[in-house]
Amino acid sequence: MLSPSLEDYLEELYNLYIKNENLRIIDLASKLDVSSPSVVKALKKLHSDGYIIYEKYKGIILTEKGKKLGKSLVKRNDILQEFLVIIDSNCNPEEEAEAMEHYLSPSTVNTFKLLSTFLKENNDVLVRFKEYKKGKGV
Repeated sequence: MLSPSLEDYLEELYNLYIKNENLRIIDLASKLDVSSPSVVKALKKLHSDGYIIYEKYKGIILTEKGKKLGKSLVKRNDILQEFLVIIDSNCNPEEEAEAMEHYLSPSTVNTFKLLSTFLKENNDVLVRFKEYKKGKGV
């Protein structure tokens, strides 16, 4: 199991991969607001765990294992952001999802996805919830 920090690196590598962008240390450092040496340290760990192939001066390649986990990390983040938007949480969904995602079990994230789908399919329930929330001053 990866640490929250390594999950963030892999998630961002996957985001760059699906955008067909080069997987570069400088891009990761900029996106995650960390130093290049921190990125290199993380890449070495992801390499030793089989999520990427990393060789100094030769670039970064996601392995199939890295692509699979990266995709699930991006999906987890998307599910949480969608849920926060649906319930009109008074927050920045991107930042809030980032704060939540590493500490929720897959079962809880799947339940959020199911609840989001339920609320979208049952707009009357969603409207009633939003009215209830407004009545509580939230």
